[in-house]
Amino acid sequence: MKKVNKKKSPDTKSASRPYSTTDAILESISDGVFTVDSEWNITSFNRAAREITGVTAEEAIGRRCSEVFRSSMCGDECALRLTLETEKPVIGKAGYIIKADGRRIPISVSTAVLKDSEGNTIGGAETFRDLSEVEALRSELEGKFKIGDFVSRSPDMQKIFEVLPAIASSPSTVLILGETGTGKELMARALHNLSPRRNGPFIVVSCGALPDALLESELFGYKAGAFTGAHKDKPGRFALAKGGTIFLDEIGEVSPALQVRLLRVLQERTYEPLGGTHSETADVRVIAATNKDLGSEMRKGEFREDLYYRINVIQIELPPLRRRKEDIPLIAEQFIDRFNRLQHKGVEGIEPEALLLLMAHDWPGNVRELENVIERAFILCSKGLIGIKHLPGELTKGKEMTSSPDARRSAHELLDVQILLSALENNNYNRVATARELGIHKTTLFRKMKKLGIFPGRMSSSSRKGKKTHMGRK
Repeated sequence: MKKVNKKKSPDTKSASRPYSTTDAILESISDGVFTVDSEWNITSFNRAAREITGVTAEEAIGRRCSEVFRSSMCGDECALRLTLETEKPVIGKAGYIIKADGRRIPISVSTAVLKDSEGNTIGGAETFRDLSEVEALRSELEGKFKIGDFVSRSPDMQKIFEVLPAIASSPSTVLILGETGTGKELMARALHNLSPRRNGPFIVVSCGALPDALLESELFGYKAGAFTGAHKDKPGRFALAKGGTIFLDEIGEVSPALQVRLLRVLQERTYEPLGGTHSETADVRVIAATNKDLGSEMRKGEFREDLYYRINVIQIELPPLRRRKEDIPLIAEQFIDRFNRLQHKGVEGIEPEALLLLMAHDWPGNVRELENVIERAFILCSKGLIGIKHLPGELTKGKEMTSSPDARRSAHELLDVQILLSALENNNYNRVATARELGIHKTTLFRKMKKLGIFPGRMSSSSRKGKKTHMGRK
């Protein structure tokens, strides 16, 4: 008699249940699946569930699911419990589990009720998907487009983002240049938070807000008796920033007399409080910022040359918003999220035709002006989408639009044009290099350029050496 080899079933089945077609199907899918009975004991545990959790079927089956998963959704947050109580499925709820080796794994969960042939509830089923790769990709993309509170897809800003960690790790003084409202303080905070001094204080001094005498005492502090009314010692901002970073905003407004004292701090890392007789050590990292042309101020004798070279060790120049309009949707979304949290509102975004007006504006006040526009819109709009009627008159005057597919298409096209023009300019209008930067094939780039009416002129021999070509629209 021929011996027949019995097919060994995977370890998903319990001892009392034979391996079935359903088991085979569950074993083949990539999502983790488990089922529980009415007592919350696990009755099946598929291959993906074992791989994601690091728990074998023998360890899982027969135990309560809360003992196996150690999840953020156990207890009151249990999606399966909610489904069994309401008989309504839960789809794609986010959470995490703790693997057998102690690692935290992000997952999304969906649940359903299990019923027998007569319609009686006999338990529940839960599928869960490992989102580790998705979270890693999201973090990578967020790291590329966001540093601290700074968000940008602009090629100019991407260059800054790339070198920012190296600048932050250096102890050297940094000079941040940019027009009013470009986010110089945000950039200084980002540098501080990326630096070895991140656990120390971050102290901001607005050099243009105080007269010289007050600014000096604010910076260096004073001793009791230094002047009338100085009844006790007061530490200055350099003392308060010890172990951290001091941000000297509007440094171009400092008088020549006070510039001498700042120079000593930067050269010798010491200072004397007003009325003091002993020098104190300035254990701080200095970041300065200005919207002035310090080179021009230096030539006019308004800014000391030696101080200029002391603060200009590393220079970061922030582009104005009109040069990175592709960032407007990103920045506006960030402000909407923030004002929703602060004002407890439910604004969902911006209508395409309103976005088109934002993209068309030159933003002389830069990011600060955009923030004010969004904050004003929140006064008039408590939920839904921000529309043209919620924008200030200077943006909408003489620019009537309708909520039509053409308007929405125009807004998206304008955004695409801004992104492509910035990338082309960043690569000296080399289309192959531009396609590489945007992460698309060169033929896709050519097709987009043709569709949007972007036609680089023929480059002369001189323009190939660095001269920018003329860009035109249909």
